[in-house]
Amino acid sequence: MIRACIFDLDGTLTRTQESIARPVNRVLGEYGLPAMPVENFNYYAGDGLKNSLKRALADAAKLVPAASRPSAQELERYLEEGILRAEEYFGADPLYHVEPYPHVRELLEQLGEAGIRKAVFSNKPHAGAVEVTETIFGKGAFDHIQGQSDRVPIKPDPAGVFEILRIFGLEREECIYIGDTNTDMLTGHAAGVFTVGVTWGFRPREELEAFHADAIIDDPLELLALCGRTGGMPAAGREEQL
Repeated sequence: MIRACIFDLDGTLTRTQESIARPVNRVLGEYGLPAMPVENFNYYAGDGLKNSLKRALADAAKLVPAASRPSAQELERYLEEGILRAEEYFGADPLYHVEPYPHVRELLEQLGEAGIRKAVFSNKPHAGAVEVTETIFGKGAFDHIQGQSDRVPIKPDPAGVFEILRIFGLEREECIYIGDTNTDMLTGHAAGVFTVGVTWGFRPREELEAFHADAIIDDPLELLALCGRTGGMPAAGREEQL
């Protein structure tokens, strides 16, 4: 029986590309590099702000004339210096152009009515994850919110999933993990929980299939049927898929 759903945030519950692109592009500009298109952040995002900046720096550098292109050492320095400012800029306005995906609010309401507990596990900095989640969906919409912190490693490390299960007092067979990227599929599988990919987020269906999502849904409300139908997949069964 499914008693909890753990959701990724960016690209799963909320459309957040612009909120990530804004601080990263501001840092790029400070180093004389061109801003990257917002749609690029579908691929830059998902593994924490530092990795978003690292990927954007690499692509932006390729657009600079060879004679003035920063070296690998310079890019590493830009990353180490720039991430602190990117975090500051993001923290000042984590809600920039953020909005929920259609039908997510209805899904959360129906899960609550069914007595299924809800959590967020995000690679977004913890304070930002809390602010975005509570502002968009209201305080109390989720039973637990877990963002990036020194205490819990970023995904695909499954420690955050295990921490949420511990807090809820549940076994992995009682939980579904839901996300939109390869990182999320790896996270759910590493935790040994039933892992659902969503097609409305940052990445295409093909990526979710390639990383062996246990199920793929095209609309948030489709999750309700999965909650009633599956009790999760034993780890041995999942290993046969991989």
